[in-house]
Amino acid sequence: MGLVSSTPMLMEARKNGYAVVAFNVHTIEMMQAVVDAAEELQAPLILQTTVGTVKHLGMDYITAAAKVAAAQASIPIALHLDHCQDFELIAQCMRSGYTSVMIDASMHPFAENVKRTRKVVELASALGVNVEAELGKVGGVEDDIVVDEADALLADPAECELFIELTGVSTLAPAIGTAHGIYKGEPNIDFTRIAEIAGKVEVPLVLHGGSGIPAAQVQRSVSLGMAKMNVATELKNAFSESIKQSFIDHPSELDPRKYMVPAKEAVKKLAMEKIQLCGSAGKANAVQTR
Repeated sequence: MGLVSSTPMLMEARKNGYAVVAFNVHTIEMMQAVVDAAEELQAPLILQTTVGTVKHLGMDYITAAAKVAAAQASIPIALHLDHCQDFELIAQCMRSGYTSVMIDASMHPFAENVKRTRKVVELASALGVNVEAELGKVGGVEDDIVVDEADALLADPAECELFIELTGVSTLAPAIGTAHGIYKGEPNIDFTRIAEIAGKVEVPLVLHGGSGIPAAQVQRSVSLGMAKMNVATELKNAFSESIKQSFIDHPSELDPRKYMVPAKEAVKKLAMEKIQLCGSAGKANAVQTR
């Protein structure tokens, strides 16, 4: 099948109490590895790229590779643009073949966030593309977006309800205490806030900063309504650490194919662990794609 909107897979996940994992990929090898993992586990999958990766690889290269992966796979696969603040880039990615986009206007006042999000929703609706938006500010570093811990703000449940009503956005990433990057200690997730937000809105919720969250906290977050979990730093680190180890073990090896094989295996292993943790293994056939 071809690339699909992430909306049906996330709605199914929200309804049935599991989460679809969205993996940030930076190379073709990383993309192949997470597709292999999801295919083996028969799980729906979201391939995700940052703005930096789009600039590095080129959106047409990314969409071409993702379309090949989706055509060869038996599982539903969506392609998502993560944390983008530029409307023109979002529009270009949608026209290139992205089936899901995130407009991140969370740094603006509520009214401006609504205005910018609604503009993206209007274009995306015509193209059948999922739109994700953020309320509050998730701390940490994501690509070139840096939010200091002191500036991180948790989402207000009542504002979440109003925001969805005003924008028509199909997926919401509320700030609930997670952070981008690897945690220095235990993440301080506000589970009561997740439950309150989930009780007020029906759209799938997104757990940002999924790298390094203890398994029990991930499972509790998913059970409360988080239908999508983003994994970026852990995946990137597994890929890079494997390559570093290959050079330590074989310092004279200059054939990229030799050290990319174990790197892909490291990514696949981690991806399978995250898919199983979020409960989406075996759920591919449950998704009504469009």
